[in-house]
Amino acid sequence: MLKTKLNVLTLRKEPLPTVIFHEPEAIELCTTTPLMKTRNHTGCKVTYLGKVSTTGMQFLSGCTEKPVIELWKKHTLAREDIYPANALLEIRPFQVWLHHLDLKGEATVHMDTFQVARIAYCTADHNVSPNIFAWVYREINDDLSYQMDCHAVECESKLEAKKLAHAMMEAFKKTFHSMKSDGRIHRNSSSEEMSHEFESDDG
Repeated sequence: MLKTKLNVLTLRKEPLPTVIFHEPEAIELCTTTPLMKTRNHTGCKVTYLGKVSTTGMQFLSGCTEKPVIELWKKHTLAREDIYPANALLEIRPFQVWLHHLDLKGEATVHMDTFQVARIAYCTADHNVSPNIFAWVYREINDDLSYQMDCHAVECESKLEAKKLAHAMMEAFKKTFHSMKSDGRIHRNSSSEEMSHEFESDDG
């Protein structure tokens, strides 16, 4: 009788759970609902106008005006009367994430990542439209050569564009201090010297 009970207990024994280790960001993948519907992005809804190559190494006030006009013209020629936001721009301490949205306005798995340390210039001051925020990014090619691309987005308002400019400035400062503490930037450099290329007009 004792032997029979032991057999029953053995048959009813549940298997030990399998331990799976996840990266912190990957834990959200273990949900029964779609990932992008449960993750709250802190970015700003924008219309991505695209990018265009630009030349030069010195980026001063007004340097993005010409490429932004080019992108704006292409945008206005192709757009409809009501053109919804097609991306979500999320500025983080060391990276900028551009989440592309689907037709329903929800974030897709497609995302462009920009390293803050490679951003040479950004501004929300453009004559063609006060709602445009643009940045110049150093894109490294497969052959290790690089090119400077001007990216631009149209925000819902002038205020939103300026908020992005200020957020980019804060991200740059954090990146700068981190690189300085790691010895990747000379100790005699200052954030003020490095950040003169970041412009956010408050007027």
